[in-house]
Amino acid sequence: MAAAAESTSSDSSSNLRIIVQANPSESQLSDLGIKSWPKWGCSPGKYQLKFDAEETCYLVKGKVKVYPKGSTELVEFGAGDLVIIPKGLSCTWDVSVAVDKYYKFDSS
Repeated sequence: MAAAAESTSSDSSSNLRIIVQANPSESQLSDLGIKSWPKWGCSPGKYQLKFDAEETCYLVKGKVKVYPKGSTELVEFGAGDLVIIPKGLSCTWDVSVAVDKYYKFDSS
């Protein structure tokens, strides 16, 4: 598999959308097997992150503002949200309330 050259245009991240689903049902969470996923947490602060694989996560607690690199958009999510973060996204997480989440990476 050949590595693709990174686009230098300012809208190169516009196709990398974070999807937030507020308050998914217990049956949906159960179907996804969330409770068997690893857990991760962090304290309030700012974190520079790069996602090398698509991540699906469910926040048990916390509040986050995400600033995708090269975009003026801001995405907010927090406790009770199911979030899909696209592969290839570089962003800053501004964590205002400590995060505790279940997560999994798409291995494809």
